[in-house]
Amino acid sequence: MRERISQNSGLPMFFLAFVVLFTVSCSQTNEDQATETETTEQVANADMDGMQNGAMNNGENLEPKGPAPAWGPTITDPMQVVIEELDSLITGPPLFERSAQQARQAATPADAVKNVMMDNNIEVAPAKVDTTGRTVPVEGGNIHVRVYTPQGGSAPYSGIVYYHGGGWVIASIDAYDASARALADKTGAVVVSVGYRQAPEYKFPTAHNDSFAAYKWVLNNAQSLQINPDKIAVAGESAGGNLAAAVSMMARDNNVKLPIHQLLVYPIAGYDFNTESYNKYAEAHPLNKPFMKWFFEKYLNSPKDADSPLISLVKAKNLKNLPPATVINAQIDPLQTEGQMYADMLQKAGIPVRTKVYDGVTHEFFGMAAVLPQAREAQSMAVEELKKAFNK
Repeated sequence: MRERISQNSGLPMFFLAFVVLFTVSCSQTNEDQATETETTEQVANADMDGMQNGAMNNGENLEPKGPAPAWGPTITDPMQVVIEELDSLITGPPLFERSAQQARQAATPADAVKNVMMDNNIEVAPAKVDTTGRTVPVEGGNIHVRVYTPQGGSAPYSGIVYYHGGGWVIASIDAYDASARALADKTGAVVVSVGYRQAPEYKFPTAHNDSFAAYKWVLNNAQSLQINPDKIAVAGESAGGNLAAAVSMMARDNNVKLPIHQLLVYPIAGYDFNTESYNKYAEAHPLNKPFMKWFFEKYLNSPKDADSPLISLVKAKNLKNLPPATVINAQIDPLQTEGQMYADMLQKAGIPVRTKVYDGVTHEFFGMAAVLPQAREAQSMAVEELKKAFNK
């Protein structure tokens, strides 16, 4: 029995996870012979599993309750329906007025999509991937990764190291499960989703160093992961897009084998709050200017950290010899200007780049293929470019 997520339902994600533990779990044995069960523990998103295969009712007829918001007059109807649902779930002060711990407990865009699907009888086919958890040693501790292995095909597979969004502060591999599953299923690659440590408990450059350590771990453990070490890409959304770009730079600068491709989905690419898109979409949902300032305040030790090219990608002095890139941005997003600027800079440095801004959608749209045609198009574009890279 599926349950609609409610702000007042009392920890629905954990309750749902308990209820479905035995019916949707999938376990494998890791190198240490310790078996770890990975449920679709992002169970609040469980009904989105396999959305990459397309919904029978694909959401194109969704109708919002009110007029288009002043901050997004070009927003599509399905996108607005998701945002309306998300806003109804997040009651009380905005997340940027809360502590990091409080913000992490709030409903996510994935929760909103799940509710929209249930309210509109939108069904999806289950994803044809298996998952297992692994522990990766990093400086000062360990981090968790989730490995998505396609049920079809044969080893060795291509590989994708995936970094989730959340401003280096909130969200998790659970909240971005739909994107990771979509990439694994559509590309036929093994996806390793990285649970890097977050701020404010762990300040810059911890998330970046963890991400690079995880990439090197995948290279070094490619055989046990059933991955071809010559065909490993990096990918990420928002803060994760920033991390994927940074890992590419770190690999180049440390003489580590380069990723074969970098998929950057609305990446955080700079620290300038007065760009055209920051000004135009300053009050957008789910991401806006105050929220981005909150993220930077939590992750950076001081504003001086933003001078690092790992944070401000658009300030990098050397973009040569980086992997080919796919850069996907949303129109109604404060990050749009710098995301496109970085794509242009890569092209000028001689890096093959395919880029597109998707009109009428907001930040976080990429994982919403169950209800948004733009998300389905963006995923298809990403998969096409990744497959090209893998087949070289």
